[in-house]
Parts: sequence; structure tokens; C-alpha cells
Amino acid sequence: MKKKYVNQIQSGEIVDDVFILSDKILSQKKDGGHYLNFVFADKTGNVKGVAWDQVDTIKDRAVKGDFVRVKGTISEYRGALQMIVKSLDAVGPDAVNAADFIAATSRNVDKMIAQLKDIVETVQTGYLKELLNRFFNDAQWVEKFKRAPAAKMMHHAYIGGLLEHTLSLAVLVNRVADHYSGIDRDLLMTGAILHDIGKIEEFEYSVRIDYSDAGRLVNHIVIGLEMLGEKIAQVENFPENAALLLKHLIVSHHGAREFGSPEPPKTLEGLLLNYLDEIDSKINGIREFMESQDTDDNWTGYHKPMERYFYKGRLK
Repeated sequence: MKKKYVNQIQSGEIVDDVFILSDKILSQKKDGGHYLNFVFADKTGNVKGVAWDQVDTIKDRAVKGDFVRVKGTISEYRGALQMIVKSLDAVGPDAVNAADFIAATSRNVDKMIAQLKDIVETVQTGYLKELLNRFFNDAQWVEKFKRAPAAKMMHHAYIGGLLEHTLSLAVLVNRVADHYSGIDRDLLMTGAILHDIGKIEEFEYSVRIDYSDAGRLVNHIVIGLEMLGEKIAQVENFPENAALLLKHLIVSHHGAREFGSPEPPKTLEGLLLNYLDEIDSKINGIREFMESQDTDDNWTGYHKPMERYFYKGRLK
């Protein structure tokens, strides 16, 4: 049974607890000997570890993705906590509570699904509504969609995160689509709901969040296009142009090639989807970062992805 989570560990403590082994790298010292670098994780975060001694004994005790019982001491190295590992052994999955190791949304997933279905009912274009219902009437797909994370680390990186992100994005579309002329609201809404569907297969998320083989080899955009194509084929007389525009929304929602989109947005709906997706993912990721910061003043620590500190204070 787990005693303490990563976010409760402090420098100077002796640790004897169970974690997920997120990474293990055998490295070489200057004198030719070996040492091991680790990353240990639970639902609250991760901590790096290093083993200087008994490397030959420890290195084959567990593989990446195993639950492990680790004994060691916590110190600080370059401003971050680090565990000096003394011993490590694999632990069977039946001996742990998976909920200790993988974070989940605090919201009710069934209520979120119901809200999203209500939004689907507002779609007026018949073939688009039928397409969406083809997904939501697929029980196997819905179960995966309810559990999938939206990312490994950056935003909504927890069980149910994809559903939470998708619902949030659909609500944003409802609020913004009618503000600008020339926007096909039904097309944009359908794209918003389906833009990340490939993530149900991009990640492995039974006891930890990591990329699946499919995720590493082809990524969620390609997987999503395949899923979309299969469902479109089930809708009689689905217009070819509509299919093309929907595929473009999936292909372009990251906004630029350097961010993973094969093509940048080339429609008004594509631009809006990209910017709204960016808003929702950034706000969620930064808010979680701010909440994780246990600082005594009004500023967070340095946020590397966005290269800045964030102000936590409020108007008085």
C-alpha cells in the first residue's frame, strides 16, 4: 500500500514506497563504471532517481512501466528533488491500487458525456449530426473516449482528460461561433468534438500515461483521420466536400507544421478551432502548474515550456 505521494516528498527524507518506473537509463561514469538514472511516478507527479551502487544487481530488477518498491534517500540536485536509490524491486499489479498512480478528472465523466450529447443535438446539419451520433452510439468507442487522457504531460494529462478538454472546447465554440460572420457553426462544432479522437489510441493509460506503439509510429492526427473515414463511410451520401473540410480541421488543428500539423489552417473554421484549442489547452496546463506551486510569494517557479514565471496574486 502506498504511504506517500511524490508531491509530499521532501529533501532529507528516507523513502520506502511504491512507484511506477517511468524511465530507466543505464549510463557510464568517467571511470568506465555504470550508474542508473530513473524517473519514478505516481498520480501527483514524478521524481528523478539515481543509483550509484549495486547497479548490476538493480538494473534487471524491473523494466519501464513496472510498479516498483524503492528504498532510498531524498536530496536536492540542481534545484530539484532526487532520490538516491539503495534498492529496487518489481511489485505485481495485483498488490497496488492503480488509482494511486494515474491521475483522473475530478468531474463526473457520465455527466460530461451527457452534456456533449446535448451539444450534438444542437447540430442542425443532418449528415454531421448522424456522423457524431455514429461515434456516440459506438459503446466501445465511448468507453475509451471517457477514459483517455488528452496528453502525456502538457494539459489534461489524466484519465478523462480528453473528454474534459473536448467538452470545454465545444462550449467555447458555442460561445464564439456566432460572433463572427462566415462561420459554419455545425462544421466547426463537429470538428471540435472530433479533433482529438485519435488520442484514444495514441496513449496507453491502464496504469500510467504513455504513448502506445500506434501513437509513436503514426500519432493521433493520422489515427483520427482513419476513425473519421470509417464513420463517414457509414453515413449515406455524406458530401465529399464536407468530408474534406472535416479532415482539414483534424489535420490543421495544431496550427503549424512545427507543432505537428501536416497543414496549417486554411479555413475560418480551421483558424478558430486552432486558437480555441490553444486557449483551452494552455489555460488548463498553466492553471495546473500554478496550483502545483507551493511558493510563499505571489509568483510561481519558472515555467520552462512558456519561458516565464506566472503571477498568482489577485486584486485586493
